[in-house]
Amino acid sequence: MIVTTTPLLQGKEVREYLGIVNGEVIMGANIVRDFLSGITDIIGGRSGVYESKLQEGREEALRLMEEAAALRGADAVLGVDLDFEVIGANGSMLMIVATGTAVKLG
Repeated sequence: MIVTTTPLLQGKEVREYLGIVNGEVIMGANIVRDFLSGITDIIGGRSGVYESKLQEGREEALRLMEEAAALRGADAVLGVDLDFEVIGANGSMLMIVATGTAVKLG
């Protein structure tokens, strides 16, 4: 399945719009990971732990969105947008949402 942030695909024609699809992931923060990340922030550098968690969440949200599109019989998802939000008490959780338009190509 083709997944893209663009509204059109070069050389492809959209035959049918199947509606908006999304994938949502909510990940809890871990106190040990937060502590280690805090040390990285104090001494400088990048927080590899958080970066890998963001990547994991993003990939899962995209996978869920793609599954939703496949259930509708889509060939592609166009106009994909990723949103990241910190939610919960004291920002203890991260929500990642992937949204796009499922289409059948001609």
